[in-house]
Amino acid sequence: MIKKFIRKILGVKGRTNHEPDILGPDQHGIDPKMVSSNAVRVTSTLQEAGFEAFVVGGAVRDLLLGVKPKDFDIATNATPEQVKRLFRRAFIIGRRFQIVHVMFGQDLLEVTTFRGTTTDNAPKDEHGRVLRDNTFGSQAEDAERRDFTVNAMYYNPATQQVLDYHGGIGDIRSKTLRIIGQPEARYREDPVRMLRVVRFAAKLKFDIEPSTAAPIKVMAPLINNVPAARVFDEMLKLLMSGQALACLQQLRKEGLHHGLLPLLDVVLEQPLGFKFVTLALDATDRRIMAGKTVSPGFLFASLLWHQVLEKWNAYQAAGEFPIPALHLAADEVLESQTEKLALQRKIGSDMRDIWAMQPRFERRNGKNPYKLLEHLRFRAGYDFLLLRCASGEIDPELGDWWTAFWEADEVIRAEMVSAVSSGAGSKRKRPPRRGQRHKEGEEGGADAEAEAADDAQADEADDFDSAPPDSNGAPPKRRRRRGPRRNRRGGGEGGNGPAGDAASGQ
Repeated sequence: MIKKFIRKILGVKGRTNHEPDILGPDQHGIDPKMVSSNAVRVTSTLQEAGFEAFVVGGAVRDLLLGVKPKDFDIATNATPEQVKRLFRRAFIIGRRFQIVHVMFGQDLLEVTTFRGTTTDNAPKDEHGRVLRDNTFGSQAEDAERRDFTVNAMYYNPATQQVLDYHGGIGDIRSKTLRIIGQPEARYREDPVRMLRVVRFAAKLKFDIEPSTAAPIKVMAPLINNVPAARVFDEMLKLLMSGQALACLQQLRKEGLHHGLLPLLDVVLEQPLGFKFVTLALDATDRRIMAGKTVSPGFLFASLLWHQVLEKWNAYQAAGEFPIPALHLAADEVLESQTEKLALQRKIGSDMRDIWAMQPRFERRNGKNPYKLLEHLRFRAGYDFLLLRCASGEIDPELGDWWTAFWEADEVIRAEMVSAVSSGAGSKRKRPPRRGQRHKEGEEGGADAEAEAADDAQADEADDFDSAPPDSNGAPPKRRRRRGPRRNRRGGGEGGNGPAGDAASGQ
C-alpha cells in the first residue's frame, strides 16, 4: 500500500524499483484449470531442477481477463542450453534472441531466458533497431524489456501467485494499453511494436494511452526498415486476431496502413470495396471466434481483390481476353505485395487459384461446370464468388446457380447445364484483341471466333500451376504441367464435395 501511495504521489506509473507487486489467488482471480497442463509440466520441471520458471506475457494477460490462452510462453533464469537438456524434444532457435521450443506432441511451448537490459554495444541498424541481443538478466530486467505493462506479468502455477512489475493489473482493470519505458525509444528499438499496439488495442478493446499513441504517426515509416517476413508474420496475427476489421480501422487511425497493403485505404473508402472487405473479414472473425481454422490465402485474396479487379478490367479494356487479363493483373498485384509482405509460396498459390476460378464460374455450358467442381480449391473459389455476389459486384443469380449445381445430383446437374446451353445465344460479346479489325457484316463470325478463343484460354488455364517465388522473392510464374490430364486432379476428389474446409473457403 505504501509503494502504491508513493507512486501515486510522485506520478510514477508502472515502475516499482525492481520489486513487484505480488498478488495471490484471491486478488487476481486466475482459474488454475485454464492453465495448460504442459505449461505446468514445463515450469515444474525447471523449478525441480533448481531454476525459476513462470508463465508470462499474453497468457497471463488472457488468464486475468478470463480468456483461455491459445499459447503459453515460459520465462526462466535457465539458459537455453540448460533448458534444452531438461526436455527430450527441445530445440534452440532464433538469431536476434535465442529461445527454446519445447514440444509435447503437437503442442509447442516457447521458453525464454530472462532478458537483460539492452546494452549500448548491441548491434543496431542506422535507425536504431536492435538486430541481435542475447543478453540475459534478472526477472526485473526481463519485465522492463517487455513491450506493454499488460504483457509484463509473471504467473507461478505452483504458488498461484502473479508478479506485477509495471502496474499491469491496474491497466487491465482500466482497459488501458501502455508501453513500458520511453515510447520513442521502444518503437525505435523494434518498430513492429507499433503494429502490436494496434493489434492488442483492437483485440482487447483497450484504449491506447496518449503518450503511447502520440509518436506512432511520426515513426510509422520505420516499419519499412523491418524485414518483410517479420511484417508479414505480424500482419497475419493482426488479421487472424478475431478482430480483423477493427485492426485495419485502427491501422488507418494510427497512420500505419500505408505501404503494408497498398491502396487498402482507397478500397475501404469505396462503398463496393468496403462492403466486400467487411464481409470477408467478418466471415474470418466469426470462424476464429468459433474455434475453426482459417485460410490466409483466402483472406489475402479478399483484401487484394479490388486491386486485381481494377487491373483486370484495364487489361480487358485494352483488348486482352478475360483469363489472360486476369493472370496479368494477378502477376502485377502479387509482385507489388511480395516486396512489402513476403507472401509465402503456398499463400500466393492459393490466391492465384481463387482469383483464376472467378471468370470460369461464368462458363456454365458443356463440361465446364463439371471440370470446375473437380478443382482442388473449388470450395474456396466458390465462397469467394458468393462474397462477390453479396457485395453487389456481380449478379447474385450466378452464386445461386452454383449453389444449386453443387448441391444437386447428377440428373439435375445435367438439366441445369442443358438449360444454360440452350440459352447460349445471348452470350455477351468479347472485346477484340489488340489490332484486330472487324468488317461490317462479319461481327457474328468475329464474336464466335473470340468466344472459341476464350474457351481455349479457359482450358489452357487448367494446364498451369503456380511455381515457387525465385530467390529474390519475385512472384511465382505459371508453368505448364506435364503428364496426362486424367492424373492432374487427384482422381477428381473435389467432385464429391467441398475441397476446402467449411465456409468462407477456409
